[in-house]
Amino acid sequence: MITRLNTDYFETALNDLSDILHACVQTGASIGFILPFSKEDASRYWQERVRPDLTSCTLDLFAIYDEGRVMGTVQLIPASMPNQPHRADVAKLLVHPEARRRGYGRALMNVLEERAKELGRSMLVLDTRSSDPSRILYQSLGFQIAGEIPNYCRNPFEDRLEPTTYMYKHLN
Repeated sequence: MITRLNTDYFETALNDLSDILHACVQTGASIGFILPFSKEDASRYWQERVRPDLTSCTLDLFAIYDEGRVMGTVQLIPASMPNQPHRADVAKLLVHPEARRRGYGRALMNVLEERAKELGRSMLVLDTRSSDPSRILYQSLGFQIAGEIPNYCRNPFEDRLEPTTYMYKHLN
């Protein structure tokens, strides 16, 4: 079951969301964080960076549940600039490592796309570390590569820089 979380659901999902983020970083996901990264760091991200935007309705947060536990999440962030009313960003598509290869990422992206259309958005934009498997998922969902920036992000395990790929999708 996929739910668009409001502030009430967010509070009940916070522990699961923190577990997912922590587990994804520990397994090497390039989502803005590097090791060391604690469960408290993960909780702080959700509380300090996501909750305010959720409260002010400047992002939509989706969660997929399996047996009462959040196992995946993604964020839709509509562009706020006057010259970009057609665009939204996709952020932090996360599936718990224990729940991968079950179609949760694809399901979350499909729901996110439907919400973007409801909001009148006709283009989605995202970035991903060029070597991440998520790039294959995004391409299978119809995202096109806009370009790659070398040395854009730090590897979560090592002190080395890696390229990031920017992608977009026009929604019909």
